[in-house]
Amino acid sequence: MLSISLEAGEYVTIGGSIVVKIAKAGSGRCDLAIEADKSLPIVRSSVLERSGGKRPDCLYEG
Repeated sequence: MLSISLEAGEYVTIGGSIVVKIAKAGSGRCDLAIEADKSLPIVRSSVLERSGGKRPDCLYEG
């Protein structure tokens, strides 16, 4: 898993067609803006896990 630090206004691209931008950061929070094809599901972790979805193996606490 790639782990990087970004500041507000910076972004990363994934596969040339997905853009993840740090819209706002501070006070222990980070707001993301995600641009991706509408056919790709984007699901918040709390919604995924509440509906019975499994946390990805690559994630860890800490």
